[in-house]
Amino acid sequence: AFAQAPAAAPAAARKVQVLIISGQQVAHNWKGTTPLLRKALEDTGKFEVRVTEEFRGGGPETLAPYDLVVLNYSGGNRPEMRWGARADAVLLDFVSAGKGIVVYHFSMQSFEGWAEYEKISGANWRPNFGHHSAPHDFTIDVKDPQHPITKGLKLKFDQQKDELYANLKWQPAGPYKILATAYDDHALYAASRTDARAPQPLVGAGADEPMLWVSDYGKGRVFTTALGHDVDQVQTPAFG
Repeated sequence: AFAQAPAAAPAAARKVQVLIISGQQVAHNWKGTTPLLRKALEDTGKFEVRVTEEFRGGGPETLAPYDLVVLNYSGGNRPEMRWGARADAVLLDFVSAGKGIVVYHFSMQSFEGWAEYEKISGANWRPNFGHHSAPHDFTIDVKDPQHPITKGLKLKFDQQKDELYANLKWQPAGPYKILATAYDDHALYAASRTDARAPQPLVGAGADEPMLWVSDYGKGRVFTTALGHDVDQVQTPAFG
């Protein structure tokens, strides 16, 4: 009778535990994009996702349950929107110990003057660094089709009505690897400059600008995407 007993069902695979840190995004619709980021991850069946809108004062216990942090946060460099020394240290410890971080879109603008965050991001939107023409359709050009993030994607695919970030402030070459770029047509800036008071220089007719990149920090891994300005752009096939 024992030999004829049905085999036990295989244990369900453990899902990757994700925390989205949100609650503030300068000039960006974090209330609209956060649920969509969560849905995109959960729909794969591989992730279990929670959201916090208040990370200030966070400690080791805040991140202990998680494997991955997704940042949908930008405090506009206002002191009251900084997380504080304890939470800053926790995030650094989290990734340096071997966990993962996703820096989503304008989250790269956060925390001016925090050198370690800039190392994590690879590139940042900073004063006199970071601009874009008016949102428009553009083509993503995959530069590393063998990386796990881009493997299986078409070598070229379109993103609709998004912001094409350019002239970011980059870390020294080495810690980051560019996965995909898009061509920034400088003629498009004639109608719309993002900072009319002090337009950033445009050299030549255009330039290939990084859109997706990865970097290492300690034992951890970081993925940064410049795509996904608003609700519509987060729901495009290219973003997903």
